[in-house]
Amino acid sequence: MKKRVLVIGAGGQIGSELVPFLRDRYGKDNVIATGRRTKLPNVVLEGGPCIYLDALNEESIKRVIYENEIEHVYHMASVLSVTGEKMPQVAWDININGLMNVLEVSRRYNVERVIWPSSIAAFGPTTPRENTPNETILQPTTMYGITKVAGELLAEYYYKKYGLLTLSMRLPGIISSETLPGGGTTDYAVEIFYEAIKNKKYECFLGEDTILPMMYQPDCLQCHVDMAEKDEKLFKRRVYNVTGMSFTAGELTAEIQKHIPDFKITYKPDFRQEIADSWPKSIDDSIARKEWGWDPKYDLKEMVKNMLDVLTPRLKK
Repeated sequence: MKKRVLVIGAGGQIGSELVPFLRDRYGKDNVIATGRRTKLPNVVLEGGPCIYLDALNEESIKRVIYENEIEHVYHMASVLSVTGEKMPQVAWDININGLMNVLEVSRRYNVERVIWPSSIAAFGPTTPRENTPNETILQPTTMYGITKVAGELLAEYYYKKYGLLTLSMRLPGIISSETLPGGGTTDYAVEIFYEAIKNKKYECFLGEDTILPMMYQPDCLQCHVDMAEKDEKLFKRRVYNVTGMSFTAGELTAEIQKHIPDFKITYKPDFRQEIADSWPKSIDDSIARKEWGWDPKYDLKEMVKNMLDVLTPRLKK
């Protein structure tokens, strides 16, 4: 299947791995990587076409989509939860005005699909925290979460009013062996591996019993492609809960210690604890599984083993 694809925000935690994943699938010349950073990761720069693009500049988006005959847009540019609380106005500007530009240009230039990740941050303290359903109360307490709820509503609006097929998944924390996180509340679940391998110790900014939904990056990438490639008729709604696993900081530590027995951890919760406590402990993604066949492959045990297998030789060079 050949598609002309645009990835906006190709320098982020997901985008920097999504680009080579898509290039392997569609051919390197068919996937255009863009970002606001002056230097994208080498794996992105060296693998195919790259363009500087600011999602807040609607004219730039028009030019790139028109000149490259783009069929699918993956809009990944976003300010995450922790950074968003430090700069809420910037978070709103990038997360909402950037999305609005992408949706508006996409519908004008007949883009087939827009894939835009939402987040469990769309939920809040009034949302049921156990087995959180797909249709539920959305009252987030962070600017990041507010922008995700607004984005979900925009996706629904553009589909109903203009027929623009925008699909979104409420992502949990993403764990990656390739890219460091950038300002999220679940960042500890990546940082802990680096510190366990290099220093055999880690101070966690969340409490030991803090449980959050998570997903390993290979499953995350497949989720994005599933939404782009599967039959449009399978999708009965614009936004889906998805998850891979849920675990506490203590459970993750215990699993790592099976491989690195002398790894030590201390817990010193900071302001991020309050954010984590407003999010779900576990997610009900049965609708995604039923309607379009969502099927993650990694659980906690397999994820930890794979992370250590990849990172250990790299960090011990």
